[in-house]
Amino acid sequence: MKGWQKFTIAIVAGVVLVLTVNYLFVHRSLAEAMKEDPRNDGIRAFAHFDYFLVPSSIVFDLRRVDREKSMADVTRLLFQFAQRQESHRYERVTLAYRGEPKFLLEGEYFQTLGKEFGEQNPMYTIRTLPSNLYRPTGEHAFGEWTGGILGVLSRQMEDHNEFHQQWYMRAMLEEHRSGVGPSDF
Repeated sequence: MKGWQKFTIAIVAGVVLVLTVNYLFVHRSLAEAMKEDPRNDGIRAFAHFDYFLVPSSIVFDLRRVDREKSMADVTRLLFQFAQRQESHRYERVTLAYRGEPKFLLEGEYFQTLGKEFGEQNPMYTIRTLPSNLYRPTGEHAFGEWTGGILGVLSRQMEDHNEFHQQWYMRAMLEEHRSGVGPSDF
């Protein structure tokens, strides 16, 4: 066997190994969550280690959301994924749309989401999620609100809606306007 053939085989084997490890340790739990809950039909996402090689951080990459799906459906899938990953410790979790990083979560908070899913009041978790989001550059994406309960609740829900707008909804609308059809990858 020639040197270039050995090199090509080694490269292909390395790529297969990286993809297999990513599937087994990260994506499989997301795939199971999407498959087991019929409410997740119409949402496609892919999860992997950051750059496919950094096991201390993962990427939750939303690829497609059908029009009839709500923000609550997408949030629930994120929480289901966190629940399946709760035994893993990550430094951070990137929330992306079609490969473009949009937000970051601290790994510890992601683990808390997984532990509390099914136990904590879901409205509380949904309302407080935006205040735990960071921009890819590291600054807080949304602030924390103080004041009267009705005002705080209203502002938190506005932040939740804006989070989804910035994460994927505006890009989906632009894709629709420009005639770019949805594709999973």
